[in-house]
Amino acid sequence: MIKFLDLKKINSKYLNDIKDIAFKTIDSGWYIRGDNCKKFEQDFAQYCGVNHCIGVANGLDALTLILKAYIVLGKLKKGDEVLVPANTYIASILSIVNSHLKPVLIEPNNKTFNIDNIAEYSGKISRKTKAIMPVHLYGKVVNMDLIYKVAKKHDLLIIEDAAQSHGAFFQEKRTGNLGHAAGFSFYPGKNLGAIGDGGAVTTNDSLLAETIRILSNYGSEKKYNNKLKGTNSRLDEIQAAILSVKLKDLDNQINTRKEIAKSYTNGITNIRIKLPEWEMENNNHAFHLYVIKCNKRDKLQKYLLENGVQTVIHYPIPPHKQKAFKEWNDLSYPITEKIHGEVISLPIGPYLKDSDIKKIIRLINNFK
Repeated sequence: MIKFLDLKKINSKYLNDIKDIAFKTIDSGWYIRGDNCKKFEQDFAQYCGVNHCIGVANGLDALTLILKAYIVLGKLKKGDEVLVPANTYIASILSIVNSHLKPVLIEPNNKTFNIDNIAEYSGKISRKTKAIMPVHLYGKVVNMDLIYKVAKKHDLLIIEDAAQSHGAFFQEKRTGNLGHAAGFSFYPGKNLGAIGDGGAVTTNDSLLAETIRILSNYGSEKKYNNKLKGTNSRLDEIQAAILSVKLKDLDNQINTRKEIAKSYTNGITNIRIKLPEWEMENNNHAFHLYVIKCNKRDKLQKYLLENGVQTVIHYPIPPHKQKAFKEWNDLSYPITEKIHGEVISLPIGPYLKDSDIKKIIRLINNFK
């Protein structure tokens, strides 16, 4: 069986370093917001090209803390609207509603899966619209020139959901440095994954960074002195140290993913399959996922599994059709619904052998 994701194989490359780090951290007696976390925050800020990185507990918290910090700073207020893709993972939307803001769903471009079609924004922006959350879905960067144009015209904050795009570029800048702030996830399956949950906020805004640090530490600037009504969302020392080790190899891993994606793109010729849209020569895609479309998606998934290939559907149910948002269930987002009904993610990762990739391509080309 070719696994969709083999974390054991991915992490085996770093196993000795991880064991050494875990032992040293346990032996140090300091497990929260210590030197390991400071080092990773510095390393990741430098990697993204920003002034500040704040380690937090997970990607959802990263986005939520950004929004709540902007409320504290008076740049947002409860009830303000945030533009967000309709086809994103539900965490993007939860960060908005959990901050007492209103998500306004935007249909994506059917080819790129991102909100790259500026015409979709025109009827959605009101006087209450104060921010936009571009999601670099699957690791492909949103066309930020279009986002900048909309944001400038309507004076919107840009909050990147970079949970799947570690290391991806737009022109000369990496994600995490394309808006006012960005939220990252270090969930184990990400290109830069921890051995557990983890997340981070990146920004060039010093006041925002300071506010997020306070909010994420019970609202405390000084121990037992609570300045704000905060929460507990901190990146622990072992995870931070592991991430520092893996960050050194992130670009190599992304390059491996790009090579696999190139093999898929050049090798899959079945006319039933729609491949992801990307430019191999000017490639800014991090390929967290390699997502194809097929109008017989469920049949394709069953066929591949029967022939020894695991795949995953990201995501089978769009947010507006989830029970959690039953108030939206009658709404229609046809592009989003079509995407969610056709997408299927192929295995992509440094653990794959050439023979695995050739087998997957052969099976897909033989699918009828």
